Amino acid sequence: MADTLGEDWWKADSSDASYEGEEEKPSEKAADEKKPRKRKTESVKLTKAKKKKKECFVAQEKQDTAEDKGVEKPKKRRKKKNITDALAASEPKPGCAADLQELLRDHYADKLSIIELEELQLPDSCFLARNDLSHSLSSYLKEICPKWAKVQKNHAIKRSVVLLIICSSALRTIELIKQLTAFKGEGKVLKLFAKHIKVEEQMKLLAKGVAHIGVGTPGRIKALIEKDGLTLDALKYVVLDWNWRDQKLRRMVDIPEVREHHLVPEV
Repeated sequence: MADTLGEDWWKADSSDASYEGEEEKPSEKAADEKKPRKRKTESVKLTKAKKKKKECFVAQEKQDTAEDKGVEKPKKRRKKKNITDALAASEPKPGCAADLQELLRDHYADKLSIIELEELQLPDSCFLARNDLSHSLSSYLKEICPKWAKVQKNHAIKRSVVLLIICSSALRTIELIKQLTAFKGEGKVLKLFAKHIKVEEQMKLLAKGVAHIGVGTPGRIKALIEKDGLTLDALKYVVLDWNWRDQKLRRMVDIPEVREHHLVPEV
């Protein structure tokens, strides 16, 4: 009995021990199983991120190769040079008689015959010394007209001026009139431009009294001559504001409206 009980007790103890061991094993396994799962999830995330990076690099490489092979890059358009760019690159040169003669020939080349063009050619005696860009307006006029005081005293014809200065704009007209202070003396100066002044008003001023100098734009001067508001009976000097340039670096003869319609007279 004792032996059998002893054996049974041992078996019972062993079975209990084994049962307790079996109960401990699952907890250890669970603990062991949890650790590698975290590593696996971390490794999975890393591999996914690496795959995304690879996909991005591959996509960029494909785009680059497609652009290199098949698609042509758009060519840059070159800016066209305009009058302003061309004049900015060129050095300012004083106008001369040949420039005016060339302007007249180009304007009437397809309108007049060869004989008529020859008759239009002005002799050199019609031209005075040009401004070499070293003179102011007053000093230049004193050089070409040294006896101005006597000339203005002898002038007594209405609706006509002795000196006519032609420029490109109303603002330039006002600037030139201010520069005439040292030259004009007792002479009367008239503004002959279209801005804020009607033709009829200027015709009345010309008919009212004697004016010695007229400064204005080609369009208004032409209109006054056509309407007999301004005559050329007493005219002795015509000065073209040839060398001055506006904000776009254009001379008076470079402005299309002035060049084609106003500056060159109709024959």
